[in-house]
This record gives sequence, C-alpha cells and structure tokens, in this order.
Amino acid sequence: MNGRLPWDVPAADADDGTSKAAGVRRGGHLIAVTLLAAAALDLARCGLVLVTSRHPGPAAGLVAAGLAAAVLSTWAAREYQGGKRWSSWAALLIGAASGPQAAASGFHAPYTIPDTATAVLGVLLAVAVLATAGQDSQTGNHPQTPCATNRRVTR
Repeated sequence: MNGRLPWDVPAADADDGTSKAAGVRRGGHLIAVTLLAAAALDLARCGLVLVTSRHPGPAAGLVAAGLAAAVLSTWAAREYQGGKRWSSWAALLIGAASGPQAAASGFHAPYTIPDTATAVLGVLLAVAVLATAGQDSQTGNHPQTPCATNRRVTR
C-alpha cells in the first residue's frame, strides 16, 4: 500500500491524463456513498410502510415514491462516479429534499430513526456537493468532456 488516497494523483501522473484516478472528482467517493446510503434509507422506509400500514392505497403510493427515490439516488451515484455534470445537481437536490421529506412524516414511531438519519444524511450530502463544487474547473479536470485535449492547433 502506498499511503495515498484514491483521488491523490501525483503531479507526474496528473499531467498526462492516463492515471486511473484522474477522472475521479474530489469528494466523489463520499458523495456516491452518501447517495447510496440515501437509497438504502428510502428502501428501509418502504419496508416500514409495508409492515405498519393499515390502508393499502396510501401505502402503495408511499412505497412507489420510496422506490423511485432509491432508484434516482442509485442512478445519480453511478453517474456521479462517471463524471456526469447533471449528477451533481441531482445529488444537491436529493440532499436538499431529504430534510423536508423526513419532516413530512413527523418523526413518529417507528419512523424516528430513518427520518432522523435521512435528515442528517441530506444535510451531509448537500454540504459535500457544495464543498466540492467548482473543483473540476479549478484543477482542469473535466471528465464530462472526454474529447478535450491540451494540444494547441497551429497553422
């Protein structure tokens, strides 16, 4: 083991663009893991709804919304690791919406733990996305444009 973090690229490797870690944004692993945790919490809520609900109509709507949120979070995590620009906006919106989503259910038992975890995770996700915003443009790392090169065209 060399003691470096995955996103720490030595200057010699960063210049040629061939490094495996060159396409990974700073904080990308944290944001991707946080999005996957948000998906897991949405699935946990779906399970709680199925166990505690007495009326099938509203329960079906809540489960459908929870499954859609879990799919969106998982998809955004995958695309964030791939360097898609829209996934940063999706992660920010998921993080910003997590607190109100948790508060809407009122933190009543048995939802207290998943609601609190969702609210905290949403704040962490939003802060992580905002903290890493603009780093790609400052470092010259633009994974969303794979055709861009540093060559000058001379005539």
